[in-house]
Amino acid sequence: MAELRVAVVGYGLAGAVFHAPLIAAEQRMRLDVVVTSSAERAEQARREHPGVRVLASAEQLFADPSGIDLVVIATPNRSHASIALAAIEAGIPVVVDKPFTVTSAEAEQVIAAADRRGVALSVFQNRRWDGDFRTVQTLIANGRLGEVRRFESRIERWRPVGKGGWRELGAAADGAGYLYDLGSHLVDQALTLFGLVTEVYCELDRRRAGVQADDDAFLALTHTGGVRSHLWMSAVSAQIGPRFRVLGSEGAFVLHGTDPQEAALRAGRRPNGGHRWGAVEPDCWGRLGTDGDSDRIPTEPGDYPAFYRAMAAALDDGTPVPVDPHDALETLRVLEQGFRAADRTVTGQ
Repeated sequence: MAELRVAVVGYGLAGAVFHAPLIAAEQRMRLDVVVTSSAERAEQARREHPGVRVLASAEQLFADPSGIDLVVIATPNRSHASIALAAIEAGIPVVVDKPFTVTSAEAEQVIAAADRRGVALSVFQNRRWDGDFRTVQTLIANGRLGEVRRFESRIERWRPVGKGGWRELGAAADGAGYLYDLGSHLVDQALTLFGLVTEVYCELDRRRAGVQADDDAFLALTHTGGVRSHLWMSAVSAQIGPRFRVLGSEGAFVLHGTDPQEAALRAGRRPNGGHRWGAVEPDCWGRLGTDGDSDRIPTEPGDYPAFYRAMAAALDDGTPVPVDPHDALETLRVLEQGFRAADRTVTGQ
Protein backbone atom coordinates (compact mmCIF):
# COMPACT_ATOMS: atom_id res chain seq x y z
CA MET A 1 0.00 0.00 0.00
CA ALA A 2 1.39 3.39 -1.02
CA GLU A 3 2.16 5.87 1.73
CA LEU A 4 -0.25 8.74 2.17
CA ARG A 5 1.59 11.97 1.39
CA VAL A 6 0.83 14.69 3.90
CA ALA A 7 1.31 18.47 3.76
CA VAL A 8 1.47 20.38 7.06
CA VAL A 9 0.59 24.06 6.71
CA GLY A 10 2.25 25.97 9.56
CA TYR A 11 5.36 24.91 11.46
CA GLY A 12 5.06 26.65 14.80
CA LEU A 13 4.28 24.80 18.01
CA ALA A 14 1.31 22.88 16.64
CA GLY A 15 2.89 21.87 13.34
CA ALA A 16 6.40 21.10 14.57
CA VAL A 17 5.69 19.58 17.99
CA PHE A 18 2.34 17.84 17.58
CA HIS A 19 1.46 17.11 13.98
CA ALA A 20 4.73 16.45 12.16
CA PRO A 21 6.13 13.93 14.69
CA LEU A 22 2.84 12.01 14.89
CA ILE A 23 2.53 11.91 11.10
CA ALA A 24 6.12 10.70 10.80
CA ALA A 25 5.38 7.96 13.34
CA GLU A 26 2.39 6.62 11.38
CA GLN A 27 3.61 3.88 9.04
CA ARG A 28 0.93 4.58 6.43
CA MET A 29 1.85 8.27 6.15
CA ARG A 30 4.79 10.33 4.97
CA LEU A 31 5.41 13.98 5.76
CA ASP A 32 5.94 15.26 2.23
CA VAL A 33 5.48 19.05 2.47
CA VAL A 34 5.79 21.71 5.13
CA VAL A 35 4.42 25.19 4.45
CA THR A 36 6.04 28.04 6.36
CA SER A 37 7.09 31.59 5.47
CA SER A 38 9.78 31.58 8.17
CA ALA A 39 13.31 30.83 6.99
CA GLU A 40 14.21 29.64 10.48
CA ARG A 41 11.28 27.25 10.66
CA ALA A 42 11.95 26.05 7.11
CA GLU A 43 15.47 25.06 8.15
CA GLN A 44 14.08 23.41 11.28
CA ALA A 45 11.66 21.35 9.17
CA ARG A 46 14.43 20.19 6.83
CA ARG A 47 16.64 19.29 9.78
CA GLU A 48 13.93 17.38 11.63
CA HIS A 49 12.44 15.67 8.56
CA PRO A 50 15.12 15.09 5.92
CA GLY A 51 13.75 15.08 2.40
CA VAL A 52 10.67 17.17 3.19
CA ARG A 53 9.72 19.82 0.64
CA VAL A 54 9.25 23.31 2.08
CA LEU A 55 6.93 25.86 0.49
CA ALA A 56 6.58 29.48 1.52
CA SER A 57 2.78 29.80 1.28
CA ALA A 58 -0.45 27.85 1.14
CA GLU A 59 -1.06 29.46 -2.26
CA GLN A 60 2.01 27.65 -3.58
CA LEU A 61 0.70 24.37 -2.22
CA PHE A 62 -2.74 24.71 -3.78
CA ALA A 63 -1.36 25.94 -7.10
CA ASP A 64 -0.12 22.38 -7.65
CA PRO A 65 -1.47 19.99 -5.00
CA SER A 66 -0.94 16.87 -7.11
CA GLY A 67 0.21 13.90 -5.10
CA ILE A 68 -0.93 15.30 -1.73
CA ASP A 69 -3.33 12.98 0.06
CA LEU A 70 -3.96 15.01 3.21
CA VAL A 71 -3.56 18.65 4.26
CA VAL A 72 -3.04 19.38 7.96
CA ILE A 73 -3.76 22.98 9.01
CA ALA A 74 -1.62 24.12 11.95
CA THR A 75 -1.65 27.87 11.33
CA PRO A 76 -2.95 30.67 13.60
CA ASN A 77 -6.62 30.13 14.38
CA ARG A 78 -7.99 32.97 12.28
CA SER A 79 -6.74 31.33 9.06
CA HIS A 80 -8.14 27.85 9.71
CA ALA A 81 -11.39 28.30 7.80
CA SER A 82 -9.93 29.91 4.67
CA ILE A 83 -7.15 27.35 4.28
CA ALA A 84 -9.53 24.45 4.95
CA LEU A 85 -11.88 25.75 2.26
CA ALA A 86 -8.97 26.02 -0.21
CA ALA A 87 -7.92 22.44 0.49
CA ILE A 88 -11.49 21.19 0.13
CA GLU A 89 -11.90 23.09 -3.13
CA ALA A 90 -8.76 21.29 -4.36
CA GLY A 91 -10.40 17.99 -3.38
CA ILE A 92 -7.89 17.14 -0.65
CA PRO A 93 -8.87 15.62 2.72
CA VAL A 94 -8.23 17.94 5.65
CA VAL A 95 -7.26 17.83 9.32
CA VAL A 96 -7.67 21.15 11.14
CA ASP A 97 -5.98 21.84 14.46
CA LYS A 98 -8.25 22.94 17.30
CA PRO A 99 -10.09 25.24 17.59
CA PHE A 100 -11.68 24.09 14.33
CA THR A 101 -12.46 27.67 13.26
CA VAL A 102 -13.05 30.94 15.12
CA THR A 103 -16.85 30.94 14.76
CA SER A 104 -19.54 28.31 14.42
CA ALA A 105 -20.69 29.97 11.19
CA GLU A 106 -17.25 29.36 9.67
CA ALA A 107 -17.33 25.76 10.90
CA GLU A 108 -20.72 25.19 9.28
CA GLN A 109 -19.36 26.60 6.01
CA VAL A 110 -16.33 24.29 6.05
CA ILE A 111 -18.42 21.22 6.89
CA ALA A 112 -20.90 22.02 4.12
CA ALA A 113 -18.07 22.43 1.59
CA ALA A 114 -16.54 19.08 2.60
CA ASP A 115 -19.93 17.38 2.28
CA ARG A 116 -20.48 18.85 -1.19
CA ARG A 117 -17.06 17.75 -2.40
CA GLY A 118 -17.12 14.39 -0.65
CA VAL A 119 -13.85 15.22 1.11
CA ALA A 120 -12.83 13.71 4.45
CA LEU A 121 -12.59 16.32 7.22
CA SER A 122 -11.48 15.96 10.83
CA VAL A 123 -10.36 18.15 13.73
CA PHE A 124 -7.28 17.49 15.88
CA GLN A 125 -8.80 17.10 19.34
CA ASN A 126 -5.76 15.19 20.56
CA ARG A 127 -6.66 15.34 24.26
CA ARG A 128 -9.32 12.71 23.68
CA TRP A 129 -6.28 10.43 23.75
CA ASP A 130 -4.81 11.75 27.01
CA GLY A 131 -4.28 8.80 29.32
CA ASP A 132 -6.02 10.49 32.24
CA PHE A 133 -9.09 11.31 30.14
CA ARG A 134 -9.20 7.75 28.76
CA THR A 135 -9.13 6.51 32.37
CA VAL A 136 -12.04 8.76 33.36
CA GLN A 137 -13.94 7.63 30.27
CA THR A 138 -13.46 3.96 31.20
CA LEU A 139 -14.47 4.45 34.83
CA ILE A 140 -17.68 6.22 33.80
CA ALA A 141 -18.50 3.67 31.10
CA ASN A 142 -18.03 0.82 33.58
CA GLY A 143 -20.26 2.45 36.20
CA ARG A 144 -17.48 2.65 38.79
CA LEU A 145 -18.72 6.06 40.02
CA GLY A 146 -22.41 5.32 39.92
CA GLU A 147 -24.43 8.23 38.55
CA VAL A 148 -22.06 11.06 37.68
CA ARG A 149 -23.28 14.35 39.09
CA ARG A 150 -20.39 16.76 38.63
CA PHE A 151 -17.35 16.71 36.38
CA GLU A 152 -14.46 19.03 37.19
CA SER A 153 -11.63 19.47 34.72
CA ARG A 154 -8.67 21.86 34.74
CA ILE A 155 -5.73 22.87 32.62
CA GLU A 156 -3.92 25.37 34.81
CA ARG A 157 -0.45 26.85 34.54
CA TRP A 158 1.79 29.26 36.41
CA ARG A 159 2.98 31.76 33.82
CA PRO A 160 2.70 35.10 35.62
CA VAL A 161 4.59 36.97 32.89
CA GLY A 162 3.19 36.94 29.36
CA LYS A 163 5.31 35.80 26.43
CA GLY A 164 3.60 37.92 23.77
CA GLY A 165 2.43 36.59 20.43
CA TRP A 166 -1.01 36.55 18.89
CA ARG A 167 -2.47 34.12 21.45
CA GLU A 168 -1.97 36.72 24.19
CA LEU A 169 -2.12 39.98 22.24
CA GLY A 170 -4.80 39.14 19.68
CA ALA A 171 -8.55 39.68 19.83
CA ALA A 172 -11.30 37.09 20.12
CA ALA A 173 -11.76 37.52 16.36
CA ASP A 174 -8.27 36.01 16.03
CA GLY A 175 -9.22 33.06 18.20
CA ALA A 176 -6.84 34.34 20.88
CA GLY A 177 -7.03 33.63 24.58
CA TYR A 178 -7.34 30.66 26.89
CA LEU A 179 -11.02 30.04 26.28
CA TYR A 180 -10.27 29.21 22.66
CA ASP A 181 -6.90 27.57 23.30
CA LEU A 182 -7.55 25.36 26.33
CA GLY A 183 -11.32 25.61 26.39
CA SER A 184 -11.42 23.80 23.04
CA HIS A 185 -9.94 20.76 24.79
CA LEU A 186 -11.94 20.92 28.00
CA VAL A 187 -15.31 21.49 26.33
CA ASP A 188 -14.66 18.73 23.79
CA GLN A 189 -13.88 16.29 26.59
CA ALA A 190 -17.00 17.26 28.54
CA LEU A 191 -19.23 16.90 25.48
CA THR A 192 -17.62 13.56 24.62
CA LEU A 193 -18.47 12.24 28.08
CA PHE A 194 -21.88 13.77 28.73
CA GLY A 195 -23.35 15.09 25.48
CA LEU A 196 -24.95 18.42 24.60
CA VAL A 197 -25.57 21.26 27.02
CA THR A 198 -28.60 23.35 27.90
CA GLU A 199 -26.93 26.11 29.94
CA VAL A 200 -23.55 27.85 29.84
CA TYR A 201 -22.08 30.17 32.47
CA CYS A 202 -18.68 31.79 31.91
CA GLU A 203 -16.15 34.03 33.65
CA LEU A 204 -13.32 35.57 31.61
CA ASP A 205 -10.47 37.68 32.94
CA ARG A 206 -7.19 39.23 31.83
CA ARG A 207 -4.94 38.90 34.87
CA ARG A 208 -1.46 39.69 33.52
CA ALA A 209 -0.09 43.10 32.59
CA GLY A 210 0.11 43.71 28.87
CA VAL A 211 -2.03 40.72 27.90
CA GLN A 212 -5.01 41.57 25.68
CA ALA A 213 -6.76 38.18 25.52
CA ASP A 214 -8.34 36.20 28.36
CA ASP A 215 -5.79 34.25 30.42
CA ASP A 216 -8.03 33.08 33.27
CA ALA A 217 -11.40 31.50 32.51
CA PHE A 218 -14.11 29.34 34.04
CA LEU A 219 -17.02 27.56 32.35
CA ALA A 220 -20.00 25.90 34.01
CA LEU A 221 -22.04 23.66 31.71
CA THR A 222 -25.33 21.91 32.38
CA HIS A 223 -25.69 18.86 30.14
CA THR A 224 -29.00 17.57 28.84
CA GLY A 225 -28.69 14.50 31.09
CA GLY A 226 -28.27 16.67 34.20
CA VAL A 227 -24.50 16.37 34.74
CA ARG A 228 -22.78 19.65 35.55
CA SER A 229 -19.29 20.25 34.14
CA HIS A 230 -17.03 22.83 35.79
CA LEU A 231 -14.04 23.71 33.63
CA TRP A 232 -11.04 25.87 34.57
CA MET A 233 -8.26 27.19 32.31
CA SER A 234 -5.65 29.59 33.61
CA ALA A 235 -2.15 30.98 33.16
CA VAL A 236 -2.01 32.37 36.71
CA SER A 237 -2.50 29.38 39.00
CA ALA A 238 0.36 29.44 41.48
CA GLN A 239 -0.81 26.08 42.84
CA ILE A 240 -2.40 23.69 40.36
CA GLY A 241 -5.70 22.02 41.18
CA PRO A 242 -6.59 18.42 40.28
CA ARG A 243 -6.66 17.70 36.57
CA PHE A 244 -9.90 15.77 37.08
CA ARG A 245 -12.35 15.50 39.97
CA VAL A 246 -15.44 13.48 39.09
CA LEU A 247 -18.21 13.18 41.68
CA GLY A 248 -20.71 10.34 41.46
CA SER A 249 -23.41 8.70 43.56
CA GLU A 250 -21.11 5.82 44.54
CA GLY A 251 -17.80 7.62 44.90
CA ALA A 252 -15.37 10.09 43.38
CA PHE A 253 -12.28 9.96 41.20
CA VAL A 254 -9.53 12.54 41.72
CA LEU A 255 -6.36 12.75 39.64
CA HIS A 256 -3.53 15.28 39.72
CA GLY A 257 -0.86 15.97 37.15
CA THR A 258 -0.90 16.12 33.36
CA ASP A 259 -0.67 13.61 30.56
CA PRO A 260 3.04 13.18 29.68
CA GLN A 261 2.73 13.12 25.89
CA GLU A 262 2.97 16.87 25.28
CA ALA A 263 6.09 17.17 27.43
CA ALA A 264 7.61 14.19 25.64
CA LEU A 265 6.96 15.69 22.21
CA ARG A 266 8.34 19.07 23.29
CA ALA A 267 11.48 17.31 24.54
CA GLY A 268 11.98 15.68 21.14
CA ARG A 269 10.89 12.17 22.08
CA ARG A 270 8.84 10.27 19.52
CA PRO A 271 6.11 7.60 19.78
CA ASN A 272 8.21 5.04 17.90
CA GLY A 273 11.31 5.71 20.00
CA GLY A 274 11.31 2.37 21.78
CA HIS A 275 10.06 3.51 25.20
CA ARG A 276 6.64 3.15 26.85
CA TRP A 277 4.85 5.97 25.09
CA GLY A 278 2.21 7.72 27.18
CA ALA A 279 2.82 5.61 30.28
CA VAL A 280 2.18 7.19 33.70
CA GLU A 281 4.08 6.15 36.82
CA PRO A 282 2.07 4.76 39.76
CA ASP A 283 2.72 7.74 42.02
CA CYS A 284 0.75 9.87 39.53
CA TRP A 285 -2.30 7.60 39.36
CA GLY A 286 -5.65 8.91 40.56
CA ARG A 287 -7.74 7.63 43.45
CA LEU A 288 -11.26 6.18 43.25
CA GLY A 289 -13.60 5.91 46.22
CA THR A 290 -14.52 8.04 49.22
CA ASP A 291 -12.57 9.87 51.94
CA GLY A 292 -10.74 7.24 53.93
CA ASP A 293 -11.64 4.42 51.55
CA SER A 294 -10.10 4.91 48.12
CA ASP A 295 -7.85 2.92 45.79
CA ARG A 296 -5.19 3.87 43.28
CA ILE A 297 -6.44 3.40 39.73
CA PRO A 298 -3.81 2.78 37.04
CA THR A 299 -3.84 5.49 34.40
CA GLU A 300 -4.31 4.13 30.91
CA PRO A 301 -1.43 4.95 28.54
CA GLY A 302 -1.95 8.07 26.47
CA ASP A 303 -2.16 7.48 22.74
CA TYR A 304 -1.86 10.58 20.56
CA PRO A 305 -0.64 8.38 17.66
CA ALA A 306 -4.16 6.92 17.54
CA PHE A 307 -5.41 10.08 15.83
CA TYR A 308 -3.31 9.69 12.68
CA ARG A 309 -3.65 5.92 12.82
CA ALA A 310 -7.42 6.42 12.56
CA MET A 311 -7.04 9.15 9.93
CA ALA A 312 -4.95 6.83 7.76
CA ALA A 313 -7.61 4.16 8.11
CA ALA A 314 -10.32 6.65 7.16
CA LEU A 315 -8.47 7.57 3.95
CA ASP A 316 -7.39 4.03 3.04
CA ASP A 317 -10.28 1.94 4.30
CA GLY A 318 -13.23 4.32 4.48
CA THR A 319 -13.65 4.05 8.25
CA PRO A 320 -14.92 7.10 10.20
CA VAL A 321 -12.53 10.00 10.74
CA PRO A 322 -11.08 10.14 14.28
CA VAL A 323 -13.01 13.28 15.28
CA ASP A 324 -16.32 14.14 13.62
CA PRO A 325 -16.21 17.84 12.64
CA HIS A 326 -19.77 18.20 13.91
CA ASP A 327 -18.39 17.53 17.40
CA ALA A 328 -15.97 20.43 16.95
CA LEU A 329 -18.86 22.58 15.73
CA GLU A 330 -20.74 21.88 18.97
CA THR A 331 -17.63 22.82 20.95
CA LEU A 332 -17.50 26.17 19.15
CA ARG A 333 -21.17 26.79 19.89
CA VAL A 334 -20.48 26.27 23.60
CA LEU A 335 -17.47 28.61 23.46
CA GLU A 336 -19.58 31.27 21.75
CA GLN A 337 -22.25 30.90 24.42
CA GLY A 338 -19.46 31.32 26.96
CA PHE A 339 -18.34 34.59 25.41
CA ARG A 340 -21.92 35.86 25.37
CA ALA A 341 -22.46 34.79 28.98
CA ALA A 342 -19.34 36.76 29.94
CA ASP A 343 -20.67 39.83 28.07
CA ARG A 344 -18.10 39.59 25.30
CA THR A 345 -18.44 38.49 21.71
CA VAL A 346 -16.30 36.54 19.26
CA THR A 347 -15.84 39.67 17.15
CA GLY A 348 -13.97 41.85 19.62
CA GLN A 349 -12.71 42.41 23.12
